[in-house]
Amino acid sequence: MMMTRAAAVLYLGLTLVVVCFQLALAAGAPWGEYAMGGAVPGRYPPALRATAFLQGALLAWFGAVVWARAGMFRLRFAPPAAILLVVIVCGFSLAANLATPSAGERLIWAPVAAGLFISSLVVWATTRRR
Repeated sequence: MMMTRAAAVLYLGLTLVVVCFQLALAAGAPWGEYAMGGAVPGRYPPALRATAFLQGALLAWFGAVVWARAGMFRLRFAPPAAILLVVIVCGFSLAANLATPSAGERLIWAPVAAGLFISSLVVWATTRRR
């Protein structure tokens, strides 16, 4: 149980960093070269700002799913299998961050994505029998 909670705390901490980054992009921060393969350097256009906001919201829900699965609080809008969705998406995110053409994105976000994937995997693996 202690490993599960530690993994959930790590996941939430890393998620908060990514959510803040996405919200900053949505608000117009000129950090486009560190996201989406660096395809849009500088400030995002309005459509991508909306996408960044939605990504932030989805990541916040993922954080809530992980914390709920770890027993940190109750979440009404997440089936028990939602943790598996989080693990799968984190795995794809890790692969994408390792393969991105943006060196800055690889340097910053690949380690974060690895932490998210491993910590979500630990929470899933240690709570499968619930």
